[in-house]
Amino acid sequence: MKAIEITTHGAPEVLRPAERPAPVAAAGEVLVRVNASGVNRPDVLQRKGLYPVPPGASDLPGLEVAGVIVDGDAAAMASAGFKPGDRVCALVAGGGYAELCVAPVGQCLPVPANLSDVEAASLPETFFTVWSNVFDRGRLQAGDTLLVQGGSSGIGVTAIQLAKAANAKVIVTVGSDAKAAACIALGADEAINYKTHDFVAEVQRITGGRGAHVILDMVAGDYVARELNCLADDGRLVIIAVQGGTKAQVDAGAVLRRRLTITGSTLRPRSVPFKSAIAQALRQTVWPWLESAKVKPVIHQVFPAEKAAEAHALMESNQHIGKLVLQW
Repeated sequence: MKAIEITTHGAPEVLRPAERPAPVAAAGEVLVRVNASGVNRPDVLQRKGLYPVPPGASDLPGLEVAGVIVDGDAAAMASAGFKPGDRVCALVAGGGYAELCVAPVGQCLPVPANLSDVEAASLPETFFTVWSNVFDRGRLQAGDTLLVQGGSSGIGVTAIQLAKAANAKVIVTVGSDAKAAACIALGADEAINYKTHDFVAEVQRITGGRGAHVILDMVAGDYVARELNCLADDGRLVIIAVQGGTKAQVDAGAVLRRRLTITGSTLRPRSVPFKSAIAQALRQTVWPWLESAKVKPVIHQVFPAEKAAEAHALMESNQHIGKLVLQW
């Protein structure tokens, strides 16, 4: 099969087309003929040597795919309601940048009939991540206010739409007025340009001094102390990336007095049963939103798979709004 491999750690140019043996589905898995592969920030970190591959996972990058089931564990497929020929999208622990990819049956979801494979490939990584962190860990409820740091990212555009579909209020931070306008168009109630405004002061102004109930943070570092000042009493700060660094100073007294929660997670190393439970929750609650177009994929650009290096360069430029996808 054709694949895109990381030849050595480094700049986007280290991504090269290659020929690899086709993978074989093991017990509990399906083999998917991939039509499209999503591109995500962890792929960039893996390429740079900053995100080790979990034990047993493919060394090929790529955490989400969409295509057609061509083979697999017949009993596992039957129990999940799948069969060869079905269109699926799937969250995988690696190996997504290839024409063939194995995926745990429990991490597969049917492609909504109104979506293309390119659109479906943009869903799993961000939808699983947002559901697990905003709704499970962050316990976002209808009527709550969610602050999303980086609202125009793939995670951000997903968080905006899912939170609004769940009847929450959404505030985002972005790096330009154009990105702010794009987030408002997707449903965000307020967008703060962090380059021209202090997001702490703006969140306090927007919420009338009450603060946000949940913050989804991809920055960490010195943002953490500032984010505590954005939280409502009993608020939850959920950290999912550390683009601003791993060290933070925290006012522990404020955490105690205001009953704040600081939590976080990484999805890739989690178990198949854990991810399968997220898939079931998405299928029950979020997939109907996709099927009714209440929630829509947001794709900035589609690249031929052999142009994966260009996709990575664009992601690192931070000029995109939404997802980047490779097409086979």
